[in-house]
Amino acid sequence: MMRTAKLIATALLVTVLVKPADLSTRKILNSATIKTMVTAAEAEVQKRGVHVTICIVDDSLNLLFLEHLDGATVNTIVFAQKKARHAAYYRQPSKNAQDSVKNGNTALLAMPEAFPNQGGLPIKVDGETIGAIGVSGAASEVDEAIGQAALDAAFGK
Repeated sequence: MMRTAKLIATALLVTVLVKPADLSTRKILNSATIKTMVTAAEAEVQKRGVHVTICIVDDSLNLLFLEHLDGATVNTIVFAQKKARHAAYYRQPSKNAQDSVKNGNTALLAMPEAFPNQGGLPIKVDGETIGAIGVSGAASEVDEAIGQAALDAAFGK
């Protein structure tokens, strides 16, 4: 009986000592933010008159959103995902990899999740990458501009 009381007292003490404030917090992309991003990206697509696929992934490279817009070629489905995953994995725009390969760093082509093609942008909040957006189907600089419009709408310039 005394032993059971000690175990219960110890359990209560541990419960009191571990406060929620001691747990780490992590920002994530929620559906409202994703909808804001997609709406802005779609508006930019309409403004530019292009046909693309839009992809959003979280910081673990999990697919959160994928939209293959009318008129976009089938290969853009894979390319948009690769651009987004590159940007999330390396926490930098996929254009950086494109420029690196262009400058002779062909070893980058063997890196996991590497996709050296402009159009993938990391989604950063308070300096932390929480995901990425990838766009494919137009000229690469237009793909990136569409992704940037999505980021600007959700997180400001």
